Amino acid sequence: MADIHSLELLVQALRRLPGVGVKSAQRMAFHMLQHDREGAVQLAQALQHAASHVKHCALCHTFTEDDVCPTCRDVRRDRSLLCVVESPADQAAMERTGAYKGLYFVLMGKLSPLDGVGPRDIGLQKLFDRIDALAQPLNGVAVLDGAEGEAGSPGSVMRACDVREVILATNFTAEGETTAHVIAQALKGRDVQVTRLARGVPVGSELEYVDLGTIAHALVDRR
Repeated sequence: MADIHSLELLVQALRRLPGVGVKSAQRMAFHMLQHDREGAVQLAQALQHAASHVKHCALCHTFTEDDVCPTCRDVRRDRSLLCVVESPADQAAMERTGAYKGLYFVLMGKLSPLDGVGPRDIGLQKLFDRIDALAQPLNGVAVLDGAEGEAGSPGSVMRACDVREVILATNFTAEGETTAHVIAQALKGRDVQVTRLARGVPVGSELEYVDLGTIAHALVDRR
């Protein structure tokens, strides 16, 4: 009876993953218990370690095991650019392009009034505070800003750095557009340029197969 209860708990735990229903959770549970016990133990240990050690970066709010993530500590990044994304997955996608060399702020969500998600829930005030004072020390952690040496080293120097451009890279969903609009409106009184990722026809596509909304946006944003 205890074994069955344990199996049910495993299935219920797997169902917490996005897009996983009862049948998918059962298949994964049965597979691990029947064919890959070692993998099941490894997965459990990895989840436990991540849940215990991964936290939010004190500056950009992404996932990290340190107080400040490697991206925020990297003195080679352009600290006048701040890209706002919805999630660490979106940040990773931006990094894979190799085209962006600035800093990030990860909202960990998007505005969704119908779901009860407001500005406080996604940390908008923290975003505005960072734009106003990007290089302020936090929890005793020194982050170099264009100085020589290594970030966090005993001789490191905290330097002020103005954000000149905020790039709104939220998703092109209704919630993502609303989030971008709210942020843009809130930043109107600040001396900072606010830009939005361009929308247009995907590379390699043919116009006759592209939806009309995408073509319309591409026409408006042409350059």
